[in-house]
Amino acid sequence: MQIHVVQSGDALWSIAQRYGADINQIIKANGIKDPNVLVVGQALVIPSPTRQHVVQPGEDLWRIAQMYGVSVQSIIDKNAIADPNRIQIGQYLTIPVALHHVVQPGEMLWMIAQRYGVSVQDIAVANQLANPDLIFPGQVLRIPERVKQLADVNAYITRMGERGVKLVDEVGNLLTYLSIFEYAVKADGTISSLSDKEVIEAAGKYNIGPLMVISNLSGGNFDSDLTATIFASEELQDTLITNILETMKEKGYAGLNVDFEFVYPEDRENYNNFLRKTVARLHPEGLSVSTALAPKVTGTESDLLRAAHDYQAHGEIVDLVFLMTYEWGWSGGPPLAIAPLNSVRKVLDYAVTVIPRDKILMGIPLYGRDWNIPFVQGTSASTLSPQAAVERAGKYGATIEYDPTYQSPFFRYYDEEGAHHEVWFEDARSIQAKLDTVKEYHLRGLFYWVLGLPFPQNWYVLDSNFKAHKHI
Repeated sequence: MQIHVVQSGDALWSIAQRYGADINQIIKANGIKDPNVLVVGQALVIPSPTRQHVVQPGEDLWRIAQMYGVSVQSIIDKNAIADPNRIQIGQYLTIPVALHHVVQPGEMLWMIAQRYGVSVQDIAVANQLANPDLIFPGQVLRIPERVKQLADVNAYITRMGERGVKLVDEVGNLLTYLSIFEYAVKADGTISSLSDKEVIEAAGKYNIGPLMVISNLSGGNFDSDLTATIFASEELQDTLITNILETMKEKGYAGLNVDFEFVYPEDRENYNNFLRKTVARLHPEGLSVSTALAPKVTGTESDLLRAAHDYQAHGEIVDLVFLMTYEWGWSGGPPLAIAPLNSVRKVLDYAVTVIPRDKILMGIPLYGRDWNIPFVQGTSASTLSPQAAVERAGKYGATIEYDPTYQSPFFRYYDEEGAHHEVWFEDARSIQAKLDTVKEYHLRGLFYWVLGLPFPQNWYVLDSNFKAHKHI
């Protein structure tokens, strides 16, 4: 996989020729609706020749296997496909083939290595090249498969039923966990219901561990009083944990993810004690416990969002910690990158001093936002998919820019009514920068909020960097 940034005068056919890629695969990998419309500054994923394939209309596994000269079973095994008769249009597949490259006049080894996303040294070793500078036209080189780092990859999902199953089918081979959102905690220690059977079954087909998410959401907002009520009563906590455990056993969950937000600062230690009790009940049953924590850069932050999220205690008590490193650019605030990398790094700089690195999963957003500017307090930005953001830039003739500090794309435009807008979103470049950060900090892995908004590029970039641990 490579990333190409569209320049003035670029066309898809010329880009495909330049990289030796299939134009239809470029279209599918980037979710391009109109192949004749490219946006200057747009980042395009260029799939690796013959190793990355997006299922197209009318294709089945037999046809795809014939196309690449491999067996159907090898594709099934490589992608952990549970039902060979049920692949989805747009589904991402890795093709297990041995690549060979015929050296063309003027090519150098570094150019070939860059094209296939591997190192010069790897190609030299695979082909026993004594001098990497001495290659000649017509020479056939074996291209080794890129060695990918193992990581835990989690994604939150809010859609159930047939739509949720489709989302799991599209990327299930790339996930370790699926956090199913959510079971709302009630003041009497009971929890809400959720029609999650189909999604849990879909996760199982890909050896994904389903995580039951509980939250203190009430009426669309996180309720500080609700958690205070639960934490104040040993009886209510016991009732709640019992209800959680019974539901997890009944539904077949592998772990619990606790997403209590805006907890009162004075309930910090009460929250820690609740987690200790939960772990004591769930661990003997073979069930994991994780928490979702707001981004912090010190241990002394006193605001309602962060104060009760005790990084050090959670790092000691629970199995995994999900750092919600996004929402700097939130809907009710001024325009800003959703997850500016300089801010994300400050959170990680603190987190790794008090939480074991092998417990940390870094959060990555799968969405963008569109603000009216100048920003007026009390107004809200609209949320849109990264794919829709690019389409909007094309519609209004905007040029996409890339902020080197935030490592995030953005653009501005005027709509039909003359209103001025600013859009921040994610693209292949920003995702690559975030995955590089996961590697740099030696974290256990990453998680996404949230499945459902179209962003096919992300899964190419993820698969080019990491191989997901499987739960089973």
